Amino acid sequence: MLARVLLLLACLTIPSALRAEQTAAEKAGFASNLTIYLAKGVPGACGPGCDRWIAIEGEIDGNAASRVRRFLAGVKDTQRPIYLHSPGGNVEQSYVIGRLLRSRKAVARVGQTIASACAAGTQIDAACLKAKNAGGEIEAELTTYRAMCNSACGYLFLGATSREVAPDAALAVHNSRLVFAIHGHPPEALLAEFKRRRTASADRERTSYIAAMGISRELDDLIRTVKFEDLHLLTRAELYRFGIDTRPVAETLWRLEKATRPYIRKVAALRGENGPSFRTMEWRLYCDIKNRVPLMFAAEIDEAAIGQHTIVMAADAAPTEEAGGRPVLSGKYEVWSGSLDFGKFRAIMASRALHVRETTQKPDDTADTAKFDIDTTGLPSAWTQLEELCPPTTAAPKSPWPSVPPPGRGS
Repeated sequence: MLARVLLLLACLTIPSALRAEQTAAEKAGFASNLTIYLAKGVPGACGPGCDRWIAIEGEIDGNAASRVRRFLAGVKDTQRPIYLHSPGGNVEQSYVIGRLLRSRKAVARVGQTIASACAAGTQIDAACLKAKNAGGEIEAELTTYRAMCNSACGYLFLGATSREVAPDAALAVHNSRLVFAIHGHPPEALLAEFKRRRTASADRERTSYIAAMGISRELDDLIRTVKFEDLHLLTRAELYRFGIDTRPVAETLWRLEKATRPYIRKVAALRGENGPSFRTMEWRLYCDIKNRVPLMFAAEIDEAAIGQHTIVMAADAAPTEEAGGRPVLSGKYEVWSGSLDFGKFRAIMASRALHVRETTQKPDDTADTAKFDIDTTGLPSAWTQLEELCPPTTAAPKSPWPSVPPPGRGS
């Protein structure tokens, strides 16, 4: 009956602005169609033993799923990680793509691929998109800094069986909006009833999809509370509690910061022993001073840990060569700064992990010790980038806290 009265086409989507020369997605640095291609970087670019990945980026358009299906059919390595960078788009298409990823037990991460051949400052001009869509493997770099997988992209991301969101990347959600193409002049009451039924159907479909992906119902409940005009950035605790990213330690890549005094940094979020709370930590390495490498460490204060606190770090290539001591308090953070001789620093660069030990000496003379590892993959190449910016002679750096943004923030 309804079909006889109305000719309505409805789909869940992130609606585009009226197209002039660019869509809203393009103005925000995203192509208006989803792009998928193979990328290759330096050794360790995408993790230990990983230098090749699949990039999926741009707005999820109405024909995205068929292109992704054809592309993935030609990639036999099902464990090649997939890096997503998208503002969202067509939700129904994201469900289809998410199920494709689930069928191949995909590894998905939030990250932006920077193609080396593309013009500086843009990745979406005509020449760059032509190269990405040519079918070959693109030389590229990876960054998680300010990478995003928002709105409909989140449903696509949930389809992967292994999911990782770095501390400096974003996974954001909101309620979807129905967009109708209406032909004719249907009665208002009939149109309202159609919209109500279609909205209820869309809500049921989302609930069913989230459950099928093994994600907590809490995520669906949260999405229902977020207006389409808003975005809710999922916190590290929510990512863990909802079952999206359940790693006890989530890390960024080692990244060069071209500040007045350049440095390389790594940020990590460490889960506490009690409950799904996380602490943010940061490591910074500066240009060498007389064959010593300044190292600074900062972490959010663990308010549950009462007593004298000590931080010690050692590389697995030289486990007896330790660095660290008692941090000093700076607002909400505790900060330790020192320097490494080149023997210790070379050992760190030759290692797969930096072993960190935090000890809290309690008032009753007992001690609590927490241990965790930080990945050093990519550190040598980041250090090479830093050395290119280092002046011939460098004065000792002053502590950057609290005069620079706290851990997890950009410069």
